[in-house]
Amino acid sequence: MTKLDELIQELCPDGVKYLPIPELFITRNGYTPSKANNEFWENGTIPWFRMEDIRENGRILTTATQYVSEKAVKGKLFPADSIIIATSATIGEHALIKVPSLANQRFTYLTLKDEFKDCVDMMFVFYYCFRLDEYCKSHLNQGNFASVDMKQFAAFKFPVPPLPVQREIVRILDNFTELTEGLNRELAAELTARKKQYEFYRDKLLTFDVLGKRTSKVVWRALGEVCDVVAGGTPSKKDTAYWEHGTIKWLGSTVCQNQKNIETVTAYITEKGLAESSTKLMGKGTTLVALVGATIGKVAFLPFEAAINQNIAGVYPKNIHELNPSYVYYACTLLYPKFLALTQGSKLAMANMSFVRSLKIPVPSLEVQNRIVFVLDNFNAICTDLSSGLPAEIEARQKQYEYYRDKLLTFKTMSN
Repeated sequence: MTKLDELIQELCPDGVKYLPIPELFITRNGYTPSKANNEFWENGTIPWFRMEDIRENGRILTTATQYVSEKAVKGKLFPADSIIIATSATIGEHALIKVPSLANQRFTYLTLKDEFKDCVDMMFVFYYCFRLDEYCKSHLNQGNFASVDMKQFAAFKFPVPPLPVQREIVRILDNFTELTEGLNRELAAELTARKKQYEFYRDKLLTFDVLGKRTSKVVWRALGEVCDVVAGGTPSKKDTAYWEHGTIKWLGSTVCQNQKNIETVTAYITEKGLAESSTKLMGKGTTLVALVGATIGKVAFLPFEAAINQNIAGVYPKNIHELNPSYVYYACTLLYPKFLALTQGSKLAMANMSFVRSLKIPVPSLEVQNRIVFVLDNFNAICTDLSSGLPAEIEARQKQYEYYRDKLLTFKTMSN
């Protein structure tokens, strides 16, 4: 018998009380001070929480990414050790706030009433709020804007077992959380290390760096000299005949993620859309290079035929007996810094076709290219297996964690 079992048997053998939210908590909505009033935002000292804080810093928060001034406060601050839970927009996300604070209107605050402060541990409430998260997602108002039905929200009940039981559950879950997160960090670190190792050897192979000096045996040639380099286009979105029931894969620049194979398709177009627009159909083995946006300079390798939009350059050897298409892909990964240089001082920088055609890659003999491709394909496969396996491993551990958390937080209800 575990310590928790002993505590439950000793302190609450007949079950525990469940109390609805209004009986246990003071609830208030967050708000956004007027952005038009600079006095509300300049030199702010009061943390003002948004969903971005949870995404960036986790679920137990002491600092915010934005602060407001005292003039922005309506009435009183929400006290420390309050829970914020999203009841509109991104439903069912919560955090424990450890400092006096404000939050935006997407959140509802749960502040423990004074009469329960000696018998309720807020970390226990924090863990139980994972159940409240799921409850909120299934009790929404009907309408275009996602929001929780607040009458149903008020009906949600929290168990209130004796304080020693709560604290033992918190201790177990704290340890389990730390263990799970630690294992996930180790997995992520392993993947990062493998990727860095892969990039190191790739760069060494492709720059023909011998003892820190570039060998003179390799000729560096402009892409436009050895490859056909073309951009695509987008069929008019106003003509449904270009898009409805399309069967031709059509790709945007977001598919360029420096991964050799493409696993997603942006959209499908029709034969009419292909024939009557500036889009281009690229053959299998084409290297795609993003020309604009967050992915500028990143590449992908086509495992199938597909049309491309105007934000991609398709690169394919003019003579495959002299240049291996896979080698072109790997060589193009070295060009990323050249594209980044274009973005300095401009978020809207775009690489034109002349620029892409002017970029130089090393062109060794075909035999050497094939050996490099063999090595990098194998190394890439290892990294890909790790990348695909990591999310599955993390998800499995998360489900295991959630299963045991729910078991720990399930109590027999005390009969009246």
